[in-house]
Amino acid sequence: MIGTIRKHSKWLWAVIIAVTVVAFIYWGAGPGSSLDRPGGGRENLGSINGQPVTVDNYTDARREVYLRYFFRNGRWPDRGGKRFGFDEEQETFIRLVVIQKLEDFGIHPSSETVARAASQLLRSFNGGNPMPLESFKPVLQRAGLTVADFQRYLRHELGIQQLIAVAGMSGELVTPREVRELYARENEELAVQAVFFHASNHLANVTATPEDIMQFYTNQMARYRLPERIQVSFVRFPATNFWAEAVEEINQITNLTERLEAAYETRRTNLVNSTITPEEAKENILKEDQRRLALSKSRRQANAFASELFDMMPVQAANLEILAAKKGLTVEVTEPFSQDAGPKEIEVGQEFVNAAFKLTDADPFAGEAIVGFEEAYVIALKARLPSENPPYAAVHDRVTEDYRFMEALRAARRAGDGFYVTLTNELAAGKEFSAICAEAGLQPVTPRPFSLSTTELPEIEPYVNLQQFKQAAFTASVGKPSQFFPTRDGGFIVFVKARLPLDTAKMDAAITNFTLAVRQARQNEVFNDWFRRELDRGLRDIPYFSQQRQQQEQSLPVGAPPQ
Repeated sequence: MIGTIRKHSKWLWAVIIAVTVVAFIYWGAGPGSSLDRPGGGRENLGSINGQPVTVDNYTDARREVYLRYFFRNGRWPDRGGKRFGFDEEQETFIRLVVIQKLEDFGIHPSSETVARAASQLLRSFNGGNPMPLESFKPVLQRAGLTVADFQRYLRHELGIQQLIAVAGMSGELVTPREVRELYARENEELAVQAVFFHASNHLANVTATPEDIMQFYTNQMARYRLPERIQVSFVRFPATNFWAEAVEEINQITNLTERLEAAYETRRTNLVNSTITPEEAKENILKEDQRRLALSKSRRQANAFASELFDMMPVQAANLEILAAKKGLTVEVTEPFSQDAGPKEIEVGQEFVNAAFKLTDADPFAGEAIVGFEEAYVIALKARLPSENPPYAAVHDRVTEDYRFMEALRAARRAGDGFYVTLTNELAAGKEFSAICAEAGLQPVTPRPFSLSTTELPEIEPYVNLQQFKQAAFTASVGKPSQFFPTRDGGFIVFVKARLPLDTAKMDAAITNFTLAVRQARQNEVFNDWFRRELDRGLRDIPYFSQQRQQQEQSLPVGAPPQ
């Protein structure tokens, strides 16, 4: 099985018609003529299930892939797309398999259905306001696309929904009894108590001699090795520069009040426990839209700057400073940062870090502007620093702290293991859980009753991962303790007091929606398994994937199974 294909098969579920598009979306220059260069210029595009892939087939599918990317990400997959994981050739061939399956099943949504979907999508694209197809035409034309491409894309997206329903039909076969059993399993609640063993309670008893600390450092030297780090030069384009413009533009929206009311109603369920008034909530929504629009404008300005930068020859990192000086902009330089930590000077997400670590001397610029929390950035490679061991003196305090914590952690876990033995013996002798804890000087925590479907449990989450806690509780018997479960801070033991009766009235009220959710999940699971097989079979004779498979097999260790 081709591993690179497997990880992309789930994209079919995310049908674009249901995606909420950012209200004030920015569209810039599109991919243009790149859409007319099929398959990287290869003459032989291969075949899918015995049917040759023609240039026209490939080009049409590729245009649909670009449209799908645009509606999901708010921008075209230009030079920056590949840098962030978008493989247009792979996605295009996958799209071709989908289109062939739609033909095999005879799935052809009607023109009326496509028109309704287009109206819905364009309304979402236009911030909830109606948008004639004619008004969307310039957006398509800037990307080298046509209305026919858009309509064909929509027809296939709608067909995908039908394909999931047809191919996954057997997943809907679930009996009422099975649904109720699943509901009971997910929603039956436990009443428990838990005791926690924290490393912090044992720190005061840890002694740390210089010899112990040095030995710890010698054994754990890899822990303190500095990873590869990178420095980047950057020019920032703050959203605040466009704030007044964004406010004015949004204030000119004729139905702004109605839109804010609709947005508030959509989010109201998330504000149940909030103390803010409806007016304050709407004001917050308005400010967020203003911020988003200002940020999109800053990104547009940054991309215009980046386009000029990319056109400068020869390609070199120093071009950033040259162009910035010409524009009267300031170039800043980050301190060295690792892939895990990111830069300290600016508020950015992982996208910035990933882009920075892909820079090379030959390709020193990110493919497009990178949007942070309040600014857009154009970046260039400044320096790469290799991994190295720092001087011992530079990490001595950290080593000492780590040594003391590790010793305290061991002590906490020894205490937890010892208490488990005491607990099982004392419970067998008829003692109460709370009395045994009191004798040991432990204070039990009593969370509210919870089920497997519980998503938050504030009483215990500061100390342990909720999933691990539920696993411990639901594998223990009533009146018995769980085993001692180690955690990063020490560990815990859960005592199950009772399994609470299921609220049948609540189940009866929820069972209809629960049934639909179960059927949908089963349907998606069946479809996913089916389509994976079809994908592997369909792409077997595509040279692009054959080459990938050969490269993967050559990179595997001797004796390793193929992926």
